[in-house]
Amino acid sequence: MTQILTRDEPPLETAVVRATIRRILPPAVTGQEWVLLGVIAVLWVILGITTPAFLTPGSLQPLLVAVSPIALIGVGMTFIILTGGIDVSVGGAIMVCAVVTAKVMVGADVPLVVAVALSIAVGAALGALNGLLIAYGRVHAIIITFGTANLFQFLGLRIFGSSTVNGIPQTLEVFGRGTAGRTFGLPHSFAITIVVVLIAWWYLRYAAGGRHLYAIGGNENAARLAGVRVRPRVMGAYTITGALVGLAACFIIAAGTSSLDQSVGAGRELAVIAAVVIGGTSILGGRGSVIGTLFGAVLVQTVLSGVTQLGWPSQLGFLFVGLFIIVAVGTDLLREKARKKK
Repeated sequence: MTQILTRDEPPLETAVVRATIRRILPPAVTGQEWVLLGVIAVLWVILGITTPAFLTPGSLQPLLVAVSPIALIGVGMTFIILTGGIDVSVGGAIMVCAVVTAKVMVGADVPLVVAVALSIAVGAALGALNGLLIAYGRVHAIIITFGTANLFQFLGLRIFGSSTVNGIPQTLEVFGRGTAGRTFGLPHSFAITIVVVLIAWWYLRYAAGGRHLYAIGGNENAARLAGVRVRPRVMGAYTITGALVGLAACFIIAAGTSSLDQSVGAGRELAVIAAVVIGGTSILGGRGSVIGTLFGAVLVQTVLSGVTQLGWPSQLGFLFVGLFIIVAVGTDLLREKARKKK
């Protein structure tokens, strides 16, 4: 008997495929996320006791402002790593978005919406380039993004023109550290990040496109056979990440001074990947959560800020973050090995 497929029941949303994808979805909040939340709480208590100024608004507000761009880009990076990819070019992309936006604001009196839209558009274009080369060029993501990282950095340096961008207007101050950048003590940049995280959490858990990202990372060939359009989904993940890089660049400009130098974006890709991995997203793809990524970003920034406030050498902060990454990746690999034995 011939089966008739209607528009209400396309092939990739059959009961079998739904059940398969649903099995790889994580619970609403995982045990690792509760552990991360507990670690953050313990660190905050310890830092609050050893350095009482840590738990004051004057310390926590800048910390949340610093967390925002890392967590925001981390949302996109989670999408990418879920598919089994990675993007090490976000630092260079931040530089390009920031310098283009800053120069436009200095050269013309552009409103807030235009400045933000410009930065997001530039970031999305850079992300789409990565996605196009990876999804359709069939080259591993680490190779492509390592190449585009150098390309973006070269482009950013050319736009800088061997000098800083000075006299940046306060167009983006609504995202900054000043009183204009917060409401009821909560930084606007962090509030926007929370909204983006919640939207991404809903998308990954309940939208077909989000479930497909898990399926691609779990088994790309099986996902393709099930009817998932793998290449467009992968390209979309990189484009979304680029757009979030553009928005994060606005936060970074606002959190700084009226000058922008060529170090903007340097090392940010490592902080983002650290937040995602520490947050529980499997580097092998197919498992992860943006809620965990948010907690991972908070943990990374707490460690870096705590080391500074304790007066310890700043290198210790990177040491601790590195140890967290090793523990997170090691735990993930052991979990995967145990799963394969079952």
